[in-house]
Amino acid sequence: MEAVLARAKRLSPAIPAPTAPETGGTLTVDLAAIEANWRALAHRLLTVECAAVVKANAYGLGLSQITKTLAQAGCKTFFVADLVEARTVRSRANDATIYVLDGFTPDWGDGFIEINARPVINSTTELAEWDAFVGAHGWQGGAALQVDTGMHRLGITPDEAAALAPRAQTENHGIALLLSHLACAEIPDHPLNARQIQLFRELHRLYPSVPASLVNSSGIFLADSAHFDLARPGAALYGVNPTPGRPNPMQSVVELTGRILQLRSVARDETVGYDATWTAKRPTRIAIVALGYADGLLRAGSGTDDRPGGAAIVAGKRCPIVGRISMDLICIDVTDVSDGAVHRGDRATLISADITVDDVAAAAGTIGYEILTRLGSRSHLVYRGA
Repeated sequence: MEAVLARAKRLSPAIPAPTAPETGGTLTVDLAAIEANWRALAHRLLTVECAAVVKANAYGLGLSQITKTLAQAGCKTFFVADLVEARTVRSRANDATIYVLDGFTPDWGDGFIEINARPVINSTTELAEWDAFVGAHGWQGGAALQVDTGMHRLGITPDEAAALAPRAQTENHGIALLLSHLACAEIPDHPLNARQIQLFRELHRLYPSVPASLVNSSGIFLADSAHFDLARPGAALYGVNPTPGRPNPMQSVVELTGRILQLRSVARDETVGYDATWTAKRPTRIAIVALGYADGLLRAGSGTDDRPGGAAIVAGKRCPIVGRISMDLICIDVTDVSDGAVHRGDRATLISADITVDDVAAAAGTIGYEILTRLGSRSHLVYRGA
């Protein structure tokens, strides 16, 4: 295992985080809130195992630190996208079960053995390659078999799953988990949910000795009949609301603040930002903040004359973003902040418990997942609650 950890460190070298004075933005990640969210989901599931999806660098928030936190909290199963992520998880969770969602290719074979990870098999071609590999190496680490029950993305067809079912009655069949994915879990009354749950239940009956997994974060809040043996929450762990349109049952996890570089006055009828898309309707005070779309604040969240954009909290007051969000800068209308309450060098808060990741996403016409995965690229990263 020491050799595995050493190789993982070589393949994923640590890049020193910028120190706070050298960056315009600071992203704070509350590890205690992530742990609390995982525990809350696990409690809701009762007897069903609660895994953790930590792909995409734990949704952009730091794979190494978050894996360690969740493993210490009792999480035993992790889902990642590829082998590089699997190596990082293994370095922080020695005894965990790790599933690689991107599946198997022969080029990756030795890596699966080296770190004891399991591929999620997504086609009969992959299954044949995996069988040939494990046969040649005598490997019995197991794999997940994904069935496409309606997403029409990855996975073998239901007919192929039925044809393969007799395999599950043989010794050393190698199928450690039967897996599928809901397409519309965030829409509880969508008819596709019921169809997928029923189809997956029928297929699981053909694999009676194999554990099954269907639900993601939102799926956990569907009927218990969808839960099967293992749930795979991702976004909910990081504070995204798994029940859109209802109060968020998860704790807020991230806070993004940016340094105010300058305060300036704009006369009535003057415009702000690229393309002159926002016009001052009154004498206006603008705070220029050192964050932009390079920091994950999508340009689509800009405030224009035609539509409101996102917001920030400055000196305790919610203030609108005005003009185009540019690569490194945003403009915030602080006219309604009390005179003398905001100064150059102060911080504006773009994401917090009061302006959530989902709020930022809604202003940009996207989802919290996309915002989260873009946030940590260059801001000073701070972990609390470790």
